[in-house]
Amino acid sequence: MTTTDWIIDIALVLIVFRQMREERLTARTILLPLAIIGWAASTYLHDIPTAGNDLVLAAAGAGAGVLFGLFGGFLTRVRVAEGHVRIRASLGAAALWVISMGFRLAFAVWTSHASGAAHVGRFSVHHDITSSQAWVVALILMAFGEVVVRLGTIVVRGQLAMARAGREKAPVRREGAYV
Repeated sequence: MTTTDWIIDIALVLIVFRQMREERLTARTILLPLAIIGWAASTYLHDIPTAGNDLVLAAAGAGAGVLFGLFGGFLTRVRVAEGHVRIRASLGAAALWVISMGFRLAFAVWTSHASGAAHVGRFSVHHDITSSQAWVVALILMAFGEVVVRLGTIVVRGQLAMARAGREKAPVRREGAYV
């Protein structure tokens, strides 16, 4: 792992810790994590291998990311205050994020050592995974799925909360009332 890899992983973990204090949902809140994973995707996704079970591995990584993102999005507190959507990552949401980031980081560190690389190599041969790039794709798609689905879930929940808050403030019309 390069220094840049460590910086990216640490930055992504720090983002969720920053969100443990309540903040307003803004374009920056959404775009910063998307920019980081967009950069990671453009840096590491040179091609997507399709031989053997490479696509199955990529789909499994993306699916795991979607599940983590969905749960993380639902475990994030979303409320409306003073006409704005406010979010706060709960301890559960932060734990899910740290677990998934920690898994990807630990996997990268483990496979950079001879014994880890040998284990992954044997697993790959046994399960018809044809290249190390398939693992990179699976891990990047896992991160991408998690970030996009978590943010999407939070934005949708924020929109629903705003709509609910708007309905609660609207005057109630009573049948037969003149005022």
